[in-house]
Amino acid sequence: MTASLLLAGALWVVAQAPSDDLAAARALIDAGKPTEALTRLRPFDASDPRVALVLGVAHYHAGDASRAIEVLTPIVDALPSGSAEQVEATQVLGLCLYLAGRIEASVPYLERTRAALPGNPDLAYVLGMALVKTGQAPRARDVWASAFAVKPGSAASHLLTAQMMVRAELDDAAEAELKQALAKQPDLPHANFLLGQTALFRGRLDESVALFQRELELNPGNAQALYRLGDAYTRQQKWDDAMGALQRSIWINPFFSGPYILLGKAQMQKGNHAAAEAMWRRAIEYDPNNKGAHYLLAQLLQRTGRTDEAKREFETAEKLLGSAER
Repeated sequence: MTASLLLAGALWVVAQAPSDDLAAARALIDAGKPTEALTRLRPFDASDPRVALVLGVAHYHAGDASRAIEVLTPIVDALPSGSAEQVEATQVLGLCLYLAGRIEASVPYLERTRAALPGNPDLAYVLGMALVKTGQAPRARDVWASAFAVKPGSAASHLLTAQMMVRAELDDAAEAELKQALAKQPDLPHANFLLGQTALFRGRLDESVALFQRELELNPGNAQALYRLGDAYTRQQKWDDAMGALQRSIWINPFFSGPYILLGKAQMQKGNHAAAEAMWRRAIEYDPNNKGAHYLLAQLLQRTGRTDEAKREFETAEKLLGSAER
């Protein structure tokens, strides 16, 4: 999440600049030159709230959230109450606290800003994430409901909150949220799929299969649910079942590499080396940077005596692995 993204739609107001230099510093920030703006601001007194505001914004855009917090905290309430300047200082301070990992401290500032700028989607995103990360699911749910224009407390609001929790890697909280969603609306699309993913990643294979099947009863054309169902079957070594689910996933979305990789593994288990090779080559065609597909293909090529080509595929896989680790 970049500074420019977070402050999309923010207020940029030159508030009664005490000098042309202060106005020029603001223009430099708007032009994407925060370091030059900081140099321009150096002669000014940072205890002046108007100067500190521009300094804080410049530090924020320069990637120095800690310094922005230091500059803005003493002056945010010294700016005229409810003014555009105070709203901007509050917004930048909240975002900087969030970025600095002081998430709980960011919440009051983000809430104050959202009250002043209710239509800003970036603020809704950051505030919602701050709330879920600090264990305030009900408040986060209200934020997501408003942001996505769904009824507060509805099954849909629970589903949306769970999806954002998954993004924040809060899987236990997401699981509880999804169960609440299904309790309110048992036929809610996507909820069983997300629960199935959690069960799959935790090795609860029978449970994941049942959940993916339930999702497919609601939406038989869900390519991702078919893919994950095939994944669960491969882990259970139910190769025929896996191949059926994966093939149907490809029928719906032929451009995603995941099912081809798993189909290749299933074909290998069935002794169909040529079919496995075709699947992995197709996976690489759609995702040339998939190191797993290159590695599996290299192993097959090595096994079938094509050592030169196998060497190239191993080298590609190693190069991609090294890039991913950097």
